[in-house]
Amino acid sequence: QVQLVESGGGLVQAGGSLRLSCATSGLTFSRYAMAWFRQAPGKEREFVAGVRMSGAFTYYADSVKGRFTISRNNAVNTVYLQMNSLKPEDTAVYYCAARVGVTVQESLKYDYWGQGTQVTVSS
Repeated sequence: QVQLVESGGGLVQAGGSLRLSCATSGLTFSRYAMAWFRQAPGKEREFVAGVRMSGAFTYYADSVKGRFTISRNNAVNTVYLQMNSLKPEDTAVYYCAARVGVTVQESLKYDYWGQGTQVTVSS
């Protein structure tokens, strides 16, 4: 059974940092591109960051570029999102997602999803 479990969310002040983790099981991790999406109350889910199977190529939404870093450790089947210089507009539920092949920004293209973890940034 495929499972993706996010952790690391919480409450942080503006300008602070958080690191999210997504631990996976039940899949051949190295075959999957991974991504982070987020959804704020009353808004559509949006792409945040993605990483290819090898970890060599990464992609970011313009809103987080230069502040967030996605990475993966294929030895432990885990993907991370390091979030620095957090802003109140980063407040959302963050979801980890997986798909076979290359990273895309369309959420419907992803096969598996985690349950989400709440990130709240206070002003």
